[in-house]
Parts: sequence; structure tokens; C-alpha cells
Amino acid sequence: MSHRPISTIIRNHRFLTVPSGTTIYDAARLMKHNGMDALLVADQRRLVGVLTERDIVFRVTAEALDAAATLVAEVMTPGPQTISPDKPLGHALHMMYEGGFRHVPVVENGRPVGMVSTRDALGPELKAFVSEMDEREHLAEILG
Repeated sequence: MSHRPISTIIRNHRFLTVPSGTTIYDAARLMKHNGMDALLVADQRRLVGVLTERDIVFRVTAEALDAAATLVAEVMTPGPQTISPDKPLGHALHMMYEGGFRHVPVVENGRPVGMVSTRDALGPELKAFVSEMDEREHLAEILG
């Protein structure tokens, strides 16, 4: 599980970037519309930060800031730790554990190419769990 290269994990993942001058209101609507809990912040195609739901809740809502007037640059996590796509998922998970965060931008030559999160560690394991539960339910129906 943790040896899977990040490049294979992000291959079919969508990720979104926004410029740092985007309002929190627009960023939050983009996140909602796309079902995402984090955005990469890039200026001139270079990663400058990450904006998460937690950033919005803790740094905007909890501080009673105006989401329509507050810019992403004011509340994002600037200069986040990054990882290259050739590294194993376990390396990213270790970074998240040590740093206390849930998302790691995947970067090549300073440009964002994806993002991994703690949720990615559940992929195959979660599918196996669901499959096992379905099998148990089926056996229970048969046995009666």
C-alpha cells in the first residue's frame, strides 16, 4: 500500500489551482462545485500555497472575515511541503504525520501536477473492506 508511487495515485485524480488573488468566496464555491476539500494556489503556474476547508473555517469563518473581500493569499498555507510524483505514498504519509497536515502538493519543476491526501491511503484498503462486507452479507443471506 504505502509503496505505491504517487504518480499512479494521482494519475486519475483531478486537482484544481487558483491564483492567490482569488476571493475566499469564489474559492469555496469552486471547492463545493467540484467536491474538493483543498485547492492548490499557483501564481504564474508556480505553487505558492494550499487552501483547505480547515483554512476557510478557522481563518475566515471563525475570525468573522468577509469571504467576498478576503483573498486566498491572506488565509492559505503558504510555501507548503511538496513531494515529487516518483516518491512512494508512504513518504507522503510520513510527511503528513510529522507535519500535522492532510494534503501534500505533488510538484515537478515547481509546477503543481497533483495532490495526495490521507484519504489516498484508504483507496485499495477501503475497496477490500467493502468487498469483504458484501461477501459477509451474501453468506449471511445464504446461511439464513
